[in-house]
Amino acid sequence: MDASHERCDCGDDHEHTDEPPAAGVANPAVIDLFALDQKADQVLLVMNEERPWEDTDLRLHEVQEKFNAYVSFLLDGEMDAAHPELAGKRARIELRCVDIPGERGIELLGRIHEQLALQEIAMEVLVADAGGCGAGCACHGSG
Repeated sequence: MDASHERCDCGDDHEHTDEPPAAGVANPAVIDLFALDQKADQVLLVMNEERPWEDTDLRLHEVQEKFNAYVSFLLDGEMDAAHPELAGKRARIELRCVDIPGERGIELLGRIHEQLALQEIAMEVLVADAGGCGAGCACHGSG
């Protein structure tokens, strides 16, 4: 067995590969997109939720954990250490999802927004247009 297919110590009968971990809300260990929005002069952190929205305890917990990880990256010095050229820049976190969050999701996102505002971190929730990839999508054509 080569190094790219080592067995883990979890006790299950499976192999791990060198494939990167899955991104998205379900994996708080991964920043889905990290960039500098030069027009707004903001550090941009994007989290993607490609699954249909569910107002389950599990999904809300995943969203909260993903936001916690992003905020930790911004406030605990990880970003400044890895990218000193971005130190002191304002930040924005975007949640990009395929449909509108449910009532419980909206409540949670409102509370998160309030907490981020106290830290001077902007937050946006972007919902993809039906049948498209989001505002300005041309990949599906309109006629």
